[in-house]
Amino acid sequence: MRFMILRKADACTEAGILPEEKLLAAMGQYNEELLKAGVMRAGEGLQPSATGVRLRFSHGKTTVIDGPFSETKELIAGFSMFEVPSKDEAIAWVKRWPALDGDGNVEIELREVGCANGLCGSEPTPAQADAASKQRYMVLLKSDSNTEATVDPGEQRLAAMARCNEDSVKAGIMLAGDGLQPTSRGARVKFAGGKPTVIDGPFAETKELIAGFWIIRTASKQEAIEWVRRYPYPRDANAEFEVEIRKVYEADDFGAAFTPELREAEARMREHLAESGKQLGS
Repeated sequence: MRFMILRKADACTEAGILPEEKLLAAMGQYNEELLKAGVMRAGEGLQPSATGVRLRFSHGKTTVIDGPFSETKELIAGFSMFEVPSKDEAIAWVKRWPALDGDGNVEIELREVGCANGLCGSEPTPAQADAASKQRYMVLLKSDSNTEATVDPGEQRLAAMARCNEDSVKAGIMLAGDGLQPTSRGARVKFAGGKPTVIDGPFAETKELIAGFWIIRTASKQEAIEWVRRYPYPRDANAEFEVEIRKVYEADDFGAAFTPELREAEARMREHLAESGKQLGS
C-alpha cells in the first residue's frame, strides 16, 4: 500500500522560515532510516503559499488567485511517499517523526494513494527532477463531496485524464501524479510536545482536503498555470472546485544550512529513490 504523508503548514513554514542545520540533519537521518527499510519512495518540501496560486473553476470560467492563503492549518508544507504493508505501519513510521520539527508540535496527515475508480498514476521520478532553468511545482486538486464519496466521473473523463497524463510525461512536464483515496481511509497524527495522537478519518473540512496531486516541471509559474488550466479534471463543465499550485523547494534554496555533508546525503537519497523507481518499473 502507498500512502502520501502530508506535513501540514504552520506559522513558521508560511513565513518562509527555513529549517536550521540541526533540523535538516534530523530529517535527513529519518529519511535514511526510511530508505534503508524500503519505505520511502519520494519526499519534498513546499515553499510558502505566498509563492503559489490557486485556480478556481466555476461554471466554465477560471479565476487565478495569488497567495498567500489564510487557512494556514489546512495548507501543506511538504510531503513524503511511503510504501508499506498497512496503514498501521505507515502510522508507526510517522510516530517517529523528528521531534525537532516544529518544536515537537506538528500535524501529519496520511492518505492512501490511488484513484478509487482505477485511473493509473505515475510513480515519482527523482532522477528527472533537476533540469536546468526549470522549476518543480506541486499541483493539488482540492476535494469536494463527490471525491470524498468516490463518485465515478465516467469512462470518457477518466480516459481524457489518462491521455493528458501520458502526454505530459512524454513532454517532460509531469514527473508524478495520482489520486488519493477518501479521508475515511486516512488518518492524522498530531504531535504536542513531541507526543503523537492518532485521529482516524474521515475529516470534515472537505474544501481544504486533497483529492489528487501532480508534480510538474515547467519554465515558469505562468506555464504551470496554463497546464493546470487545460487539464481535463474529473468534474463537469458547471462544477466549482479549486486547484492549488505550490513551488517545490530545491537544495539551493536552503543556503548555508544545507552543508556539503547534507548535500551528499541528499544526493545519495535521490540516487536510491531513482534506483527504487527503476526496480518498481522492471
